Amino acid sequence: MSYRQNIQLTADKNLKHFLSIEGLPRAMLMQILDTAETFSSVGERAVKKVPILRGKTIVNLFFENSTRTRTTFELAAKRLSADVLNLNIAMSATSKGESLLDTLSNLEAMQSDMFVVRHAQSGAAHFIAKNSPEHISVINAGDGCHEHPTQAMLDMFTIRRHFGDFYPLKVAIVGDILHSRVARSQIHALTTLGANEVRVIAPKTLIPANIESMGVHVYHDMRKGLTDVDVVIILRLQKERMGGAFLPSVQEYFQAYGLTEEKLAYAKDSAIVMHPGPINRGVEIASSIADGPRSVILEQVTNGIAVRMAVMSMTMGSYSAPLSTDQSLSANKRGASS
Repeated sequence: MSYRQNIQLTADKNLKHFLSIEGLPRAMLMQILDTAETFSSVGERAVKKVPILRGKTIVNLFFENSTRTRTTFELAAKRLSADVLNLNIAMSATSKGESLLDTLSNLEAMQSDMFVVRHAQSGAAHFIAKNSPEHISVINAGDGCHEHPTQAMLDMFTIRRHFGDFYPLKVAIVGDILHSRVARSQIHALTTLGANEVRVIAPKTLIPANIESMGVHVYHDMRKGLTDVDVVIILRLQKERMGGAFLPSVQEYFQAYGLTEEKLAYAKDSAIVMHPGPINRGVEIASSIADGPRSVILEQVTNGIAVRMAVMSMTMGSYSAPLSTDQSLSANKRGASS
């Protein structure tokens, strides 16, 4: 059993922390997806709440800015009826010299039950989980260039709703693979769930060394990389990478790797387009694609709430769906109602 498996799972194999996709078994990922399915209709109700985490206190510890992720975690917690504390790190004691462990001790003294952590340093969520009392669960909302597991799971949820099974699918991940925690989590999730083929497409300067060991196929040409794929995942190109040693210019990047109608034509006609956001239009993706009929970007945002509700309820030991029977969700496939 790997280190990550050890720290994330309880002795009876239930989810205690959600820090990384790597090391979790396929059955656990399927259970997260199945649990999220049970929460997917909560947002459509007149009263958008269930009492599963009533009386629990969840602290959002965001050491990096991320409006979309923090907001969906906050909404997810509130829809589970939890009390939510958003810690303003810029104004907190940690910016005044107090150590992180001292800050955590004070939050623990306030009878907190869960920390949702986003940090620029890889491994920060693991560090906090290892140094928190037994009753506190920790969820990784993105750590350095390491992983962003809930983003990957909401992407998997979106893919499964369109296609049902992962086994037949060819998925292409396009962009800054080298620095992307989202890409790492997506690769771990897709390979664990049994996708037929996972491709990464990027210039050589944005491909990690030995990434083939993760079970992916590497492409540097969009035409070859996108040919016959079912899912195209476009990554955000961070502004600090838009020049210098990594890229010659934004314009050249868009010309070679930006998703346009012409490049998307190489994928299957039924292919969907995804993006974790926020979008740099005209850099990673053309507006006609981002706003077009094959884009599921806004579905990803909606699905993120259900997935984060699932992870919160499971790590708190409050609710989870029965272990998946691996039955296809064919009723949710694109075009199933036509």
